[in-house]
Amino acid sequence: MNFISAFTFFSSLASDERVFLLVRHGERRHITPEDPDFGAHVGLTEHGREQALSLGKCIPAEGDICFYSSPVGRCVETALNIGLGRGIQNPSIQKMDCLAEYFVQDYDEYTKVLRAGFYEGICEWLKNEAAGKPRGDKEAFAPLPARSEEMLSMMLEKGDARFNIFATHDAWVVPCLTHFCKMTFTPQRWMNYLTGMAVVTDAQKNVKRIEPVTGLDTGWLSF
Repeated sequence: MNFISAFTFFSSLASDERVFLLVRHGERRHITPEDPDFGAHVGLTEHGREQALSLGKCIPAEGDICFYSSPVGRCVETALNIGLGRGIQNPSIQKMDCLAEYFVQDYDEYTKVLRAGFYEGICEWLKNEAAGKPRGDKEAFAPLPARSEEMLSMMLEKGDARFNIFATHDAWVVPCLTHFCKMTFTPQRWMNYLTGMAVVTDAQKNVKRIEPVTGLDTGWLSF
């Protein structure tokens, strides 16, 4: 399965379908493992803001829209600029702590993963989950299937608009794409900015399909 362009995705929606979009923030400045807060202070680049504006322009004008975001600034900026791209000058954005660290089970262990190698640590977790390996007492991450399903339930419960945008981090989009879309990620082939997972439902929030979507030319980053 590959990523669908946001323009193609939104253009194909039926008038009675709802969208719950879990999306990574736009392009940010570089983060190093030595950063004391691992980049919590790092915002979007100018290009990242332009990316979010472009994604917003893909969203149809018909239907209401709600924004939810990790409290981290670059995610809030992303939601703001998606709203601006759709023509909303002052979009209301609800900040949600869970979108900052949804799959974390043990924060101290998670911090160690960040310092030792972010991409390698997450990919190792996902590989172990796929292999059904037993978990230890101090795992950094929560069990993938159950937590992914909880993420989906949270999004469906929270969003009441036709378009519901959840701006978050790659660390939480990648597990959901792995679980729901059976996509495979490696430290050398990672997901791009403004890329995510779109859940399409009927008017009663019954899930019809889940699709990987990107607001950029490609949903993949290669290192």
